[in-house]
Amino acid sequence: MEIRTMSPSSLSNLPTLPSMSFNHRQKPQPPAHTSSRRRMLYISCAEGGSRTKRPTTDDYHGTLRALNSKGRFPRKSLGQHYMLNSDINEQLAGVAAVEEGDVVLEIGPGTGSLTNVLLNSGAFVLAVEKDKHMAALVSERFSSTGKLKILTEDILKCHVRSHMLSLVESLKQMDHETRNAKVVANIPFNISTDVIKQLLPMGDIFSEVVLLLQEETALRLVESSLRTSEYRPINIFVNFYSDPEYKFKVPRTHFFPQPNVDAAVVSFKLKLQTEYPKVLSSKSFFSMVNSGFNEKRKMLRKSLQHICTSSEIEEALTSLGLPVTARPEELTLDDFVKLHNLIAKE
Repeated sequence: MEIRTMSPSSLSNLPTLPSMSFNHRQKPQPPAHTSSRRRMLYISCAEGGSRTKRPTTDDYHGTLRALNSKGRFPRKSLGQHYMLNSDINEQLAGVAAVEEGDVVLEIGPGTGSLTNVLLNSGAFVLAVEKDKHMAALVSERFSSTGKLKILTEDILKCHVRSHMLSLVESLKQMDHETRNAKVVANIPFNISTDVIKQLLPMGDIFSEVVLLLQEETALRLVESSLRTSEYRPINIFVNFYSDPEYKFKVPRTHFFPQPNVDAAVVSFKLKLQTEYPKVLSSKSFFSMVNSGFNEKRKMLRKSLQHICTSSEIEEALTSLGLPVTARPEELTLDDFVKLHNLIAKE
């Protein structure tokens, strides 16, 4: 799907949120710096114009000033960890090759450090922010750009597809150069799997999803091997809908407050529906995969008996060159696809 750019006049009507004020609690010590990144999810739409740098610095002191201006402090319940290194935000946007005319979805803009980079790249940003006070802060900070719209919603409850399709329809009315939409994200680690499951099947809308994840999660998603405890249904899901690639590590010292783990950036090149593995039904396929892994130590001929008989499963495994005693962690995505097509009932 392609998206057209919007003119400054049409974007100027986008709503901004009122400012909010809260009490500031404490002043932490600034963390050390190293080169790395963390992730935030973004959608940005670009319009014509040159890329200009904003004078605001999003370092430790700049982040504190922004939070103090609203009497805010990072909320643990929302998994708020703010990026302190603008260079990492530049690299994050660079992985997605954000350019003039792009549409970028951002999840959790926080103080707007990544938003700033996306806007400077010429993109229009549709940001989804659960914290209404941070939404107000970012709305005020970039109110003069005419290229930012904020949805004060929980991303996991947000109808991303409908919001994007609505935006696409409005952009189609404009006669400008078109580009695919992208997601660039620095999101809370505790919702990363849910966000991945929500976004990766949207290859008809987004060409790429770039996320800053907990490093352990990033490695598990991209590099998990067969016959290991790290090989799980999410690996099958990720490779079904995308081509993932680990990009680089981001040390924990680049965040405020500093988390207990390092982060890493992963790029997911989304597949179009015509590129998905051929299965009779994606719903029944993933149901079969999940059933197999739910009883991981059991052989598939036992854990999949609700689909067909053990002898039919053994016959299917044999025809695929797999042992009749095969367990789920021994099968590749292609193996699962072929097994499903042999035993699934239409």
